[in-house]
Amino acid sequence: MKHRSLNDRLMMFIIYTLLILLGFSTFYPFWNALVVSFNEGMDTALGGITFWPREWTFENYSIVFQDSRILNGFYITIMRTVIGTLFSVLFTAMLAFAMSKQDLIGRKYYMVFFIVTMYFSGGLIPSFLVTRSLGLMDSFWVFIIPTLISVWNMIIFRTFFRGLPDGLLESAQIDGCGHFKTFFRIVLPLSGPVIATLSLFTAIFHWNEWFLPSIYINNENLLPIQSMLQQILNSNIMSEQMSQLDSAAQARMSRMRSVTTKSLSMATMMVATLPIIAVYPFVQKYFVKGVLVGSLKE
Repeated sequence: MKHRSLNDRLMMFIIYTLLILLGFSTFYPFWNALVVSFNEGMDTALGGITFWPREWTFENYSIVFQDSRILNGFYITIMRTVIGTLFSVLFTAMLAFAMSKQDLIGRKYYMVFFIVTMYFSGGLIPSFLVTRSLGLMDSFWVFIIPTLISVWNMIIFRTFFRGLPDGLLESAQIDGCGHFKTFFRIVLPLSGPVIATLSLFTAIFHWNEWFLPSIYINNENLLPIQSMLQQILNSNIMSEQMSQLDSAAQARMSRMRSVTTKSLSMATMMVATLPIIAVYPFVQKYFVKGVLVGSLKE
């Protein structure tokens, strides 16, 4: 390492420079949104806000946390993420465990069927008709049931399950364990890394997904926080939010006039983004093992 040639050092300099530029270009938009969310709205409208707030204020977040619709959307998003991730990972893992069994009758045909659905979908109109016929319109379960099984995650789970020692599963069966008992008592406890990794991927999907509510949800009380953020960005509902404040808050708003649509949308975006980012450090240690074990070729 101490005797690198000039070409090696030049190459390392170029690589580190490109990585720093890539990291900066990735992180800066998020940082700028955070800075704008803490800056006075009217001052933000003047431009020039880059790395640090020019006029500090917490009024943007005060407006966000006083809006009952945003708080309700936050609650719906949390419930959807927790229930959707739990059910999706559980049912996908159960399907993968069945598909990992060599003696499963018709296993190859089932696999072809699943692969086809992964590459080709019925389209929006057939999906809408099926969802409506199932009575899932304006229902919380429209967030859970249509995304219950992920074929991609099932393949990763199946590959991991096939790597478990056959003798371990055979010993469990000899001791009287059925398939369900073997799955819950033997397989799942050994699948921590892949479960943690795929749970995070699934949770991120449920947290960020906004398209399903825009199609199937008309009840405002069922809209997740991402849909509320989309409405703020697209239709400017700040005046509606201000009208829902109490008289003291409206007087304070009228006096300060520090909140604009942009500052409010940035504060809402931070509220909607930071919780899922906070989850990363707790599961990061499982990423390498969890992803690699599922990516091994058969």
